[in-house]
Amino acid sequence: MGAIVRERSVVYVRKELFLTIGINSYLIVCPLLFLAGLVDAIGGGGGLVSLPAYLLAGLPVHTAVATNKLSSSCGTAVAAGRFMHGGLVNWRFCIPAVICAVVGSSLGAYFSMSLSEQIMLAVLAVMIPVSALLVLNKKLFNDNGNDHIASDRKTMLVGCAAALIIGFYDGFYGPGTGTFLIVAFTVFAKMSVQTANAQTKMINLTTNVTSLAIFLMHGQVLISLGLAAAVCNMLGGYIGAGMVMKNGSAIVKPTILLVLALLVVKTVWNYL
Repeated sequence: MGAIVRERSVVYVRKELFLTIGINSYLIVCPLLFLAGLVDAIGGGGGLVSLPAYLLAGLPVHTAVATNKLSSSCGTAVAAGRFMHGGLVNWRFCIPAVICAVVGSSLGAYFSMSLSEQIMLAVLAVMIPVSALLVLNKKLFNDNGNDHIASDRKTMLVGCAAALIIGFYDGFYGPGTGTFLIVAFTVFAKMSVQTANAQTKMINLTTNVTSLAIFLMHGQVLISLGLAAAVCNMLGGYIGAGMVMKNGSAIVKPTILLVLALLVVKTVWNYL
C-alpha cells in the first residue's frame, strides 16, 4: 500500500512540475543550452553551463540532472557524428571503453536517485565549483601526445578505467565529464587533444544515453523542455565541433563563469 502511495505521489509531483514549466523556463534554458553545446564540443565542460541552466529555471535537482541528460545526449550525438565522419574515432579503443561506460553510468544514475533532494543540493554545491576549477585549469591539458592511438594493454586499460570511473561520475552528476576524459587520455594514454576529444565524445555519448534511459524509466525527465533544449544544444554542438581546430576555446571560460555566477546569485536570492 505504501509503495502505491509513493508512486502516486511521484506522478502527482511530475504533473504539478510539468504545469509550472512556463515560457520563462524555455527562455532561460534554450539559449544557455546552445552555449553549453558549443562549449562541450570545443573542450568539454558544457555540463557546467547546461545543468545550472535547468537549476536557474527552477527545476528540482533530480529533475534538472535527468532532463539535462536528454539535451546533452542529443548535443553530444551531433558532435560525435562529426568526429566519426572525420575518421577520428578509433573503434578498437572505444568499444571496450564504451562497455565500461555503460556499467559506470548505470551505477552512477541509480546512486543519484537514491539520495534525497537535500543531499543532492549539498553535493552539487560542492561539486559545481570544484568541477569548474578543474575544467578551467589549462595546466591539466597536455597536447604533446600522438594522433595515433597505441594498441598496447596499458592504453586499453586506461580507456576502460577512465570510462568506468568517469562514467559513474557522469551518471551521478555530469558536468566536466568530457574534460576529465580528455585529461585522462592525454596524460595517461599519450593522445593529442584532438584525438582524445574524438574518443571522449563516443564515451560521453554512451554515458549520457545510458543514464538518460534509467532516468526515463523512473519518470525523472521533463521531455518537452528537454527536447526543446536539445535542439539548441545540438546546434551548439555542431558549430562547436567545427571550431575545435580554431580559436574557439576563447569562449569557454567566460561562458562557464557567467553561468556559475548567475547560479550563485539565484541561490543567494532564494536563501534570502
